[in-house]
Amino acid sequence: MGLKVDLRLFARVDILGFALVLTLVAVIGKQVCSLGVLERGINRIAIGLGMIPRGEVGLIFAGIGATLMLPSSSGSNEPVIDSATFGAVVIMVIITTLVTPVALKWAMSRDWAEDRNGQES
Repeated sequence: MGLKVDLRLFARVDILGFALVLTLVAVIGKQVCSLGVLERGINRIAIGLGMIPRGEVGLIFAGIGATLMLPSSSGSNEPVIDSATFGAVVIMVIITTLVTPVALKWAMSRDWAEDRNGQES
């Protein structure tokens, strides 16, 4: 799927900015989801970080959206997802895939377990 991206898009500041916003939303969303783990003594940060590189599914949907065409008011067909948006999704997937191992190593090396009194150590 990533081979469909126009590499020239990686040099555009607006696309890089959009990709960074997508990346931040992806990371924050996964961290918010990790708050649903209610068991005590579980490293919620590590759970959230471990979910970050799940953008591959988004990449598949973006690839499908890039091939689907919708009629426009001018009479021509336009893709549901344009090449710029597809490029931003590819950049987001690359960033989240590369950042996750480092972030997980950091999270797993920290002592996030709760002590016997129920207070964080």
